[in-house]
Amino acid sequence: MDKYGLIGHPLGHSMSPLIHRHLFALSGISDSSYELIDIAPENLASSADMLRGLKGFNITIPHKTAVIPLTDELADSALRYNSVNCISNDNGRLIGYNTDCDGFLRSAECLPLNGRVLLLGCGGVGRMLAIETALHGGELTIAVIPQDIKNAQLVMAEILAKCSSASVRIINISDIDGQFDLLINATPVGMFPKTDACAVPDKVIENCSSFFDVIYNPTETLLMKKARALGRTAVGGAAMLVYQAVKAHEIWYGGHFDAEDVSRIIREVEAEVDKMNKM
Repeated sequence: MDKYGLIGHPLGHSMSPLIHRHLFALSGISDSSYELIDIAPENLASSADMLRGLKGFNITIPHKTAVIPLTDELADSALRYNSVNCISNDNGRLIGYNTDCDGFLRSAECLPLNGRVLLLGCGGVGRMLAIETALHGGELTIAVIPQDIKNAQLVMAEILAKCSSASVRIINISDIDGQFDLLINATPVGMFPKTDACAVPDKVIENCSSFFDVIYNPTETLLMKKARALGRTAVGGAAMLVYQAVKAHEIWYGGHFDAEDVSRIIREVEAEVDKMNKM
């Protein structure tokens, strides 16, 4: 039996086993397992032999960078972000990938990523969203709180180093003004259990044509509710979560999935999150 899993610490409730079990089933694979493997930071290096016994695994906080020395090779996506969230065991060689970017791009296919894009926050996943937006031709405005200005400047410098012609500017989140084709929320504002919070005022929402929120719990943030009430397109984080897992299966064994099957998994994840929040 081929073994797969998710490593991180601490590992609480995770949607990963549900998502991956569905993807294995859709591929007709019944002899593989997917488990949550809690590894404390101080035990990561000593877990190398155990990890090499897995056919593939995902990585979450706090190991996305620390796991790199355990790999034998990094794909372009991992090199681009110096961050690994997926590893494939290719005949004993551990190859690291970053599938978060794939998850974002696939879930945002219906959104104008190459238009005027307002990004709220740029830490963690926000850094990846900023770089991918700029590389895909977006006219990027990064809006952050004052204490995050320096971090935003580092991200801006990284973007310009990769693409000198990129259009990117930084503003205080309280100074947002103007019209935008797409608003991306990369902050935790609105995340469960503080679901009555919204990252920006109504006026900003009214001036944006479409929305992407990285938060998947709740499945519909207050930001998304307000956007949809205006008739705007709004995509939540569950789609990104599922699509990055889809990319992992493509890497691990060449899996292929129909769009409707993926959509069905996204809906099931959303239903499970809603159920969990009512408990």
